[in-house]
Amino acid sequence: MTTPRRLTETELAELLPGEWMIGATNFPIWLKGTRLSPSFEYRDRGGSRLSLQDTVAYRTELGVRKTIVGVDRWKGDGFVWRGTGLLGLVSSRWNVAAADDSGDFAVIRFSKSLLTPAGIDVIARSFVEPHELRATVAADPGRYSLDHEEFAGLAWLDFAGPAARGQ
Repeated sequence: MTTPRRLTETELAELLPGEWMIGATNFPIWLKGTRLSPSFEYRDRGGSRLSLQDTVAYRTELGVRKTIVGVDRWKGDGFVWRGTGLLGLVSSRWNVAAADDSGDFAVIRFSKSLLTPAGIDVIARSFVEPHELRATVAADPGRYSLDHEEFAGLAWLDFAGPAARGQ
């Protein structure tokens, strides 16, 4: 089993900006079937410490696009997310547990918060094929900071990779 390497603040600043699809998760919010096609978009907010604008988007069962906006601030061993607007009172902690060498996908771990359980998301760029993502992580879960039980507990979501979009 390969031991994942912790990413530095500089590496995270290069890796995270852009759009990410959720390829696998164990979060109840994405598994209930009422919030579909979840994705994240991170934008660098600038400054001396890593700070990202974080937009989570999903579709409702009726096809309506919804978003949750927050700010992620680097705190040395992970990020602290704080919502904006009415969600300004809500915060959570998360970190990038591992990423593939090309930066095409990553495993994020979320700590338990007042509103959410601890959990895991496997996120990928939109050009990654979902079946390739699953096969790569399955080949060596430890490389991506997952033990076999955690891997088995993930639900793999159907995000539209390039083949599904005719690319």
